[in-house]
Amino acid sequence: MTRRWPSRDKLSPINQRRLDNFKANRRGYWSLRIFLTLFLVTLFAEFLANDRPLLVSYKGELLSPVLTDYPESKFGGFLAVTDYKDPVILDEIKNNGWAFWPPIRYSYDTINKDYPGRKSPSGLCLGYPAPPPWATSAPLCDAPADQLARYKALGNTNWLGLDNQGRDVVARVIYGFRISVLFGLILALLSAAVGVTSGAVQGYFGGRTDLIFQRFLEIWSSVPSLFVLIIISSVLVPGFWTLLGTLLLFEWVNLVGVVRAEFLRARNFEYVNAARALGLSHRKIMWKHMLPNAMVATLTFMPFQLSGSIAALTALDFLGLGLPPGSPSLGELLLQGKRHLEAPWLGLTGFFTVAIMLSLLIFIGEAVRDALDPRKTFR
Repeated sequence: MTRRWPSRDKLSPINQRRLDNFKANRRGYWSLRIFLTLFLVTLFAEFLANDRPLLVSYKGELLSPVLTDYPESKFGGFLAVTDYKDPVILDEIKNNGWAFWPPIRYSYDTINKDYPGRKSPSGLCLGYPAPPPWATSAPLCDAPADQLARYKALGNTNWLGLDNQGRDVVARVIYGFRISVLFGLILALLSAAVGVTSGAVQGYFGGRTDLIFQRFLEIWSSVPSLFVLIIISSVLVPGFWTLLGTLLLFEWVNLVGVVRAEFLRARNFEYVNAARALGLSHRKIMWKHMLPNAMVATLTFMPFQLSGSIAALTALDFLGLGLPPGSPSLGELLLQGKRHLEAPWLGLTGFFTVAIMLSLLIFIGEAVRDALDPRKTFR
């Protein structure tokens, strides 16, 4: 039997009013739609920007390189991994079938070896970083005709130029957007789970429990997180999960105060005393009766927590303390823009990507805050 999601008519009157208030905020509502669209598109980044064809018909056999690693011996070579940008492999596939490529024929780590360089006003042939073709009138350097043909092909166009290692900026922005949002979502959800649990225990029991937790939070909040990150990055191999675990040690504190205040306020309400009189356990009272009321403040804070997590990852990558070298990182793109002032497209691309992403999240957070405002819900 197929389970159907509840329709709007099945929502409670309060939640219907909240949903209407959220939709009435056009800026926040459209920001949510735009952000979700961008995130869903980047989830399928491998099918949008990749140096492997989506489908290959070779000698009557239909292959899917984007999903399966085929050895080069499949196409008459001898290497363990096939380089589908290799001119020999391209000619082999063209002579014995066809290939269907994604719109952008570069992954985040693909080096454009077909780029011939551009001539400076003095006649020198410049290398990387390379400007977008629409942003420069400098002529291309001399190169073989087949190389120029591959470089000028529609799917090989570097619409936002190349970085200092010859990698396509558009591909790195797509993959960097995805990893930034995924990192922020995981960090925000985990920190919310830990912070809500801690704040609920403090606020519900109060007394000595609350006092001990508060003193611990004061000590823990005073620990310089940046120094801890530097020490950990010098000891452990930098990685996605290592960085996530390190930031989680400090991010969960942000939600404790909000939830603690809600539980302290509600612990002596009549419905809580009635639940105690009925013999309900502390766990059921906390999670079934008190937590739904406290989640209003938590949900209001979540979009801002997400934007803060993304900004933290970007800042750490900019400082060189974030993801491993070579990872698709918006902070690393900003760092390249700082180091290569002669290539303004790098810094501008990273800046506008981060600015648009965080602006959308801030607008969503403001709309959620207004939608959950009791003065608007109960008027």
